[in-house]
Amino acid sequence: MKLIVGSPGTWSGLALRVSQCVFALASICAMASGFGFTNYSAFFYMIVALMVQLMWSLALACVDIFSVRNTKDLHDWMLVTLIVVGDWITAVLVFTGASASASVTILFTRDTHICRVYTRLACGQFALSIVLAFIVWLLGAASCFSGFWLLVSFL
Repeated sequence: MKLIVGSPGTWSGLALRVSQCVFALASICAMASGFGFTNYSAFFYMIVALMVQLMWSLALACVDIFSVRNTKDLHDWMLVTLIVVGDWITAVLVFTGASASASVTILFTRDTHICRVYTRLACGQFALSIVLAFIVWLLGAASCFSGFWLLVSFL
């Protein structure tokens, strides 16, 4: 068994998945507590991508809990391939959603000053949600990297 930090079925992998869930949920709550986020497709897309990431990470966290508790080895090349591909897909979704939302927030705050005119828009909460979404993406990238490193070690 390869000892790679963040690989499936290890304590570090479980910590990585739980932190992805926590930050994704925090980002969703920060965006949903603001007014008017559903009027803009970039914000709505980011919320949907974060929900997909949350469900994926929660499912893999449950698998990691089972594996750690029962000392099962999850280092099978087919299972690791499935996890790596799923991590890539969710990481790309979260990154594109966070990038699109960041561009809309920059447009609102710095270019058109809509946040000053329409004070009901929670631009500060939108920015916080975007920062948390980028943290989720970084954790997802770390998970992708560790899974890919484990996958390459099978060759």
